[in-house]
Amino acid sequence: MQRVYNFSAGPSALPEEVLKKAQSEMLCYGTSGMSVMEMSHRSKDFMSILDSAESSLRELMQVPDNYKVLFLQEGASSQFAMVPLNLMNKNKKADYVNTGAWSKRRSKKQSVMVR
Repeated sequence: MQRVYNFSAGPSALPEEVLKKAQSEMLCYGTSGMSVMEMSHRSKDFMSILDSAESSLRELMQVPDNYKVLFLQEGASSQFAMVPLNLMNKNKKADYVNTGAWSKRRSKKQSVMVR
């Protein structure tokens, strides 16, 4: 099979060694007896994975300790609601900066109501 490189928005190509490691751990992650997809997000094994991911991200991106790292699912459109609904301060006000295509798209829509 010839590998295809995906340069589109969203998912992208992963290094083969990453895919092979994921494949080898698909049925059993470490000594857990289950795959990562089956374990509780509160389990010791999963928390270890999460802590390692955060540590690696902080190192790679030079994220200071006084910043929070959030691992969020969903796409860009969901972030339009998720950020103000979860991160807005007590006075229910926030600034919105139009920086490009996605923020321009959002600025044309009615703002999210927070009560």
